[in-house]
Amino acid sequence: MTERGAPHCHRAQDHFTIGPSRLHWDGHALNIDIDEVGVPLPRRIRGSVRVVPERLFHFSTALDTQGRHHWGPLAPAARIEVDLQHPALRWSGHAYLDSNEGSEPVDRAFQEWDWSRSPLADGSTAVIYDVEPGQAHGRRLALRFHPDGRVTEFEAPPLQRLARTGWRLPRRMRSDGPVSVVQQLEDTPFYQRAVLRSQLLGQEVTSFHETLNVPRLVSPAVQAMLPWRMPRRG
Repeated sequence: MTERGAPHCHRAQDHFTIGPSRLHWDGHALNIDIDEVGVPLPRRIRGSVRVVPERLFHFSTALDTQGRHHWGPLAPAARIEVDLQHPALRWSGHAYLDSNEGSEPVDRAFQEWDWSRSPLADGSTAVIYDVEPGQAHGRRLALRFHPDGRVTEFEAPPLQRLARTGWRLPRRMRSDGPVSVVQQLEDTPFYQRAVLRSQLLGQEVTSFHETLNVPRLVSPAVQAMLPWRMPRRG
């Protein structure tokens, strides 16, 4: 990821350009053309990603009590096709596309959250947002996005605590039974993402799961490290 200034970013109804990279909606799929240089070791990252939604949703809800931060999945279930030339890599699989927006910095409203997305046997997708998990003032969303366009609530199962990450980040998952980590995808001082196996709505599910710890994100040590991971240009 590279942060770029306003002169290098352009947006219209069906496309968004960020430096040499570009996102374009063709009416059926989101096409992403990538032309970047990786960090901290410079290497070319070039290729395309195509995200084809099974169905688009116009759903949005507040994550905070003041209504200043909103989230909504644009495509809870989708297909993805990745075709990179540098490095040479091609694959396809199941995908998800959502939107987060806020009218203030994230650290003014939140301390931490756990989020998970689980494809279910009937083609629906279950999403659980645990904002301030385990706290009396916390907010929990448990929503099921159906192939026919319906959005329904469900009773989230009990909170299960997972082993801390390599950076000692605490994390939790809601499940009717034991939770196991299938693959750790990302592990940083303030954020983690993993593939988990758990029980939800009477099924064994494989979920994408993330944890964000906001005080760690805004700590001086992490802020000093971020430019090495996300250089600013322009």
